[in-house]
Amino acid sequence: MDIYWGGQALFRLKGKMSSVIIDPYSPEFTGLKLPKELSADMVLISHEHEDHSNGSAVTESVSGAAPMVFKEPGEYEVAGAVVTGIDSFHDNSQGSERGTNIIFHIMMDSLNIVHLGDLGQSELTEDQLAKIGEVDILLIPVGSIFTIDGKAAAGIVAQLEPRIIIPMHFKIEGLKFELEGVEAFLKEMGAEGVTPVPKLSITRDKLPEEPLVVVLNKT
Repeated sequence: MDIYWGGQALFRLKGKMSSVIIDPYSPEFTGLKLPKELSADMVLISHEHEDHSNGSAVTESVSGAAPMVFKEPGEYEVAGAVVTGIDSFHDNSQGSERGTNIIFHIMMDSLNIVHLGDLGQSELTEDQLAKIGEVDILLIPVGSIFTIDGKAAAGIVAQLEPRIIIPMHFKIEGLKFELEGVEAFLKEMGAEGVTPVPKLSITRDKLPEEPLVVVLNKT
């Protein structure tokens, strides 16, 4: 599987049989340019804020079929990718400030990928942990202000115990609104000096024994 990051919480997962795009954003709202490659079998939207919900930007898959769009908690399967959407909150006040958020667990190519969306909870509940289950690759917001910050993100990593951790939703060049950078999270994880890479190419047998932080360049 190849994993690409498009800025904010936008990821493209390209597997052997299927492709998934998560949280495509509005360029006008974010100030960021969308990636050139935005075709997929499935689109997942964690919540309806404009920097996460531009499903119309995603084009048809290689098969020529229009992508299926999912934006509610539940269980879905498209082209061999099995997805579970789990309720969570966009803030640490039971959603009273910024509403709800969906955590997506995606099983593709025998890998368990979890995208936390705009998680604002300082920790996950026992019920959420049970529903999420095994995590091989964690896509986690770290930019604070609208989501958890680097310290809280490190705590969530400890709860989930993923093999690979990819930070998202942090300040990058061109973003219109203020977020914290990725540095605080990297410091909390003891991963300062990590060199960003264009993509992560991974198979189950290549998962590291010890937790590994991977920073992706925006595509």
